[in-house]
Amino acid sequence: MKIFITGLPLEVGEEELTAVFGDFGQVKSLRIIKDRETGQSRGFGFVEMPVEEEAKEAIKRMNGGDYNGNRIKVAEAQEKPNTGGAGGGFKRNNRTEKSY
Repeated sequence: MKIFITGLPLEVGEEELTAVFGDFGQVKSLRIIKDRETGQSRGFGFVEMPVEEEAKEAIKRMNGGDYNGNRIKVAEAQEKPNTGGAGGGFKRNNRTEKSY
């Protein structure tokens, strides 16, 4: 099960967070999302735990809790919807321009 975590303190590292989730069971992978330019944490990440019951217990026990002074939210990650488009970019306003 993939878990989404938000509200992480910026100084928390992946090794520390892996140990915290490891208290609930096996952690298959963990990734804290970082800013491309600065490399600094963006305050959220993902944990993958192979045993669903352990993942659900981690969510139940950690969601809304205090972690190093921050209130964190922990929930089952939702799959990103496939919109079929190229993604990103500038969307134009389709109104026709009037010239005077």
